[in-house]
Amino acid sequence: MSSNEDAVYEAWFAVAAEGGDKVLGNQAVQFFGRSELPKNQLAKVWSQADYDRSGSLSLKKFKHAMKLLALSQQGRDLSEAAVDDESCGMPAMVGLEEVTQKALGGDAGSNPFAEDGDDGADNPFGSPSSPATGTPVASQGRGVKVIQNAKEQAAMKKKKKQLSKAECTDIVDGLKHLYFSRIKKIEEEFKFGSFFSPCLSEGDFDSKPSVLLLGQYSTGKTTFIRHLLKSEYPGSHIGPEPTTDRFVVVHHGHEPRRTPGNTLAVQPDKPFQGLTVFGSAFLGRLEGAQCPNDLLENVTLIDTPGVLSGEKQRVERAYEFTSVCEWFASRSDLILLLFDPYKLDISDEFKNVIHSIKGHDDKVRIVLNKADQVDSQQLMRVYGALMWSLGKVFNTPEVVRVYIGSFNTEPISNEKNPLATALFEKEQGDLLKDLYQLPERSCDRKVNEFVKRIRALRMHVLIISHLRKQMPSLYGKKDKQQKLLNSLGEEFSKLQREKHLPPGDFPDPARYKSILSCFDLCKFNKIEKKHMKYLDDALAVDIPRLVKIFENPF
Repeated sequence: MSSNEDAVYEAWFAVAAEGGDKVLGNQAVQFFGRSELPKNQLAKVWSQADYDRSGSLSLKKFKHAMKLLALSQQGRDLSEAAVDDESCGMPAMVGLEEVTQKALGGDAGSNPFAEDGDDGADNPFGSPSSPATGTPVASQGRGVKVIQNAKEQAAMKKKKKQLSKAECTDIVDGLKHLYFSRIKKIEEEFKFGSFFSPCLSEGDFDSKPSVLLLGQYSTGKTTFIRHLLKSEYPGSHIGPEPTTDRFVVVHHGHEPRRTPGNTLAVQPDKPFQGLTVFGSAFLGRLEGAQCPNDLLENVTLIDTPGVLSGEKQRVERAYEFTSVCEWFASRSDLILLLFDPYKLDISDEFKNVIHSIKGHDDKVRIVLNKADQVDSQQLMRVYGALMWSLGKVFNTPEVVRVYIGSFNTEPISNEKNPLATALFEKEQGDLLKDLYQLPERSCDRKVNEFVKRIRALRMHVLIISHLRKQMPSLYGKKDKQQKLLNSLGEEFSKLQREKHLPPGDFPDPARYKSILSCFDLCKFNKIEKKHMKYLDDALAVDIPRLVKIFENPF
């Protein structure tokens, strides 16, 4: 894109967004209509430009949409290859001639309406204002944000039932507002972070999609990342022995650099603040590695130490390896379990790691790496042995998706298995396609994980309330609590029959008992009607309405 086109698109973006930092659906309907294209074509343009289905267009996505409009006006196919064609030019937009000329002749990066008078004569929209509030945009700073603290408090006092468009500019903003204004307070009150995952931060909502790699040592996790990036990341080391001794977050940056774990965990714009609960021993084994890469602009990769066997894992590590893996798994979009033909056994520790990611089965993929090192007959036997081993761990009737290949920077070797070369290439293509589609599913995944979290919180509140009601008011509290803990499975069954709850939503009784034994049931606050109302409204009203608001406006 030339600098002139870039300047014009920035000026158009200021018009379309009405002074904000995102173009909302209703604003896009008004602005895209200047192209005089039919509605069905505009619907396709929006669908491709809003690739992550967040419900709004940033400046980058807006520029992409303009290219798509130009292609549509030329009658060409809206494909990714065509969008990159420099010959597609700029779209013809009615009523923007003066804005275009001003952008070309003035400062390319400035708002073309910054020097206009109060009468708005040069602004085709008059005095821009928020469609939800009617307040001039100039008084709103940088457009409509999640909501200010004063408004949050007012909303809580009024017990608002629904979220308005003035409170969010896309789906993620809406989820963020809903969580920090209502849900987080309930989590803190009922110690939800101790039983499940710690409270979320703003970085958790704004984070890029991430891929977690797990496996025993020397199964090719670091090599797999090198295969994806087509280069090594800072600090990577590859060898037949256990080389990766720390969790490495591989993310995008303009220059290669390594960041220590303690520094990484205190950055508010990164989704790793929750890792501080694992202490300094773990943070010393955490590291960030940034490097310029096209894939990392949209996806974050997490390399992990190889899972050991026997007592080495429990004794040598100064932190709970399984708990850390569970934390990363709950926040990842894809979990890859790597095996190779010579490491098919699943140790007790690896089995515990796999059990810890239960509940995220839809994100788990199996990768049989280094498959070109065995011949056809051996590969058949290796695949059967792998599925047999996995069947002992994954106690589900569904089949786990398995990818077979050799993910290395070297070309696939066909010496031992020349007939399987085509198979490996197709399997690698399917896996890479799964990875490259992560940004498109990012927003849907965040909504899905948020709904799962609220459902788990609702169940947790009901369990605590059910147990607390049975506690005596004066004497025998300790004995009664111990009795309830010993019969926790029966109490879950009683609550399930009383409230008609799904049995699959209840947590593991043994794990729940071990955590609850550290708390005094009598010190939990009594459940209030507003708590359950907030949770029920979030599931039945707020989230469905939020998704509905930010659907394709065309």
